[in-house]
Amino acid sequence: MLALLGLVTIVLLLAVILSKRMSPLIALIIIPIAASLIGGFGFATSKFALDGLRSLAPVVGMFVFAILYFGIVTDAGMLDPIIDRILKTVGTRPTRIVMGTTLLALLIHLDGSGAVTFLITIPAMLPLYDRIGIQRRILACAASMAAGVNFLPWTGPMIRASASLHLPVSEIFNPLILVQAAGLVFIFAAAYLLGRSEEKRLGLAGGQAGDAIPERKLTDAEKELRRPRNFWINLVLTVVVMGTMVAMGETIPPALMFMVGTCLALMINYPDVDMQRKRVDAHARAAILMASILLAAGIFTGIMQGSGMLKAMAQTAVGFVPSGMASHIPVVLGLISMPLSLLFDPDSFYFGVLPVVAEVAKAFGVPPVQIAQASVLGQMTTGFPVSPLTPATFLVVGLCGIDLADHQKFAFPFLFGASVVMTIAAVALGVFPL
Repeated sequence: MLALLGLVTIVLLLAVILSKRMSPLIALIIIPIAASLIGGFGFATSKFALDGLRSLAPVVGMFVFAILYFGIVTDAGMLDPIIDRILKTVGTRPTRIVMGTTLLALLIHLDGSGAVTFLITIPAMLPLYDRIGIQRRILACAASMAAGVNFLPWTGPMIRASASLHLPVSEIFNPLILVQAAGLVFIFAAAYLLGRSEEKRLGLAGGQAGDAIPERKLTDAEKELRRPRNFWINLVLTVVVMGTMVAMGETIPPALMFMVGTCLALMINYPDVDMQRKRVDAHARAAILMASILLAAGIFTGIMQGSGMLKAMAQTAVGFVPSGMASHIPVVLGLISMPLSLLFDPDSFYFGVLPVVAEVAKAFGVPPVQIAQASVLGQMTTGFPVSPLTPATFLVVGLCGIDLADHQKFAFPFLFGASVVMTIAAVALGVFPL
């Protein structure tokens, strides 16, 4: 009964969001609370929700101040030279622009953080997309593909899989290096095709938007905010903030780094107190909107975990595996791991579902390492940029200024395709038995 209630809750959530009958903010709060009350949990529902909010508090703090920080340094003009250099490098051809976006996101995601990848890639490339007329959902898709396929030994899914099944990370990752390479080939091919489709849609002869590179045109208000003399100061500050986050993320909370960075950026670029207040006010709306959605997501995951609905769903699903199909569990899991990101948050899957699946597979002679490898081919890797259970999804759509449903519908086939290609490659390379 609990498993059925959990399934209905998640299906209903996805249905109302994809059909746009409810905003994500309302759906993430109302639906799980109603499900918990129907399940008879009563006042315990508030405890589940509070636990979810507590777990997300550091993430909310990081996102809020990250939005403020990047808004402030963008106002000061830090990204202007970078955008101009990218524009000169990729030109005005959409195929090069989309592939350049994929490469940029891929390099930034070397730190293993999807949020950081989107926070840097999207603001840097968005003006270029708008200037050429390329659809913003393609920007979201290209960045999502790069971040999704770039699973590394220090990324969240890999670490969770290793801890959950008590396996060395190298044992999981090393056999997947060539598999990941196949995924990278797929996403760059997809980026090229997306760029080609935009060239045709925009009617660009030979793929060019024109002989001359479009000039950057700033309004008088934007010019007043620019601080070109502070370019190197802002760039060094950004590198320090990001570098400290990557190198000392476990010692110094990312939220604290962005808080300090925001304060320094304000004092360096806008020493006047009144100007500081105006800059914060200018970006407060985006920050508050993002924070509200993230907190709503915390309530949803808190209730689903605390009530036991996610665990019950996992145990019920595993019970339907026929013994004759046991040897195919890695392949099947690899194929469905990406869609499972829409049903399970990373902690619930890797610490709740994965151990149960691995135990069942082990009973039939399937090594646990293959279950771990199958899971990271899609579950919260290629799946996380479209999952309503991860804050990064809302960060993507928020930064791009697109609708969640539109992003999911457009990006899902490409992300799922990458997962399928990597699973096929794993079979071809002998990582998984067929």
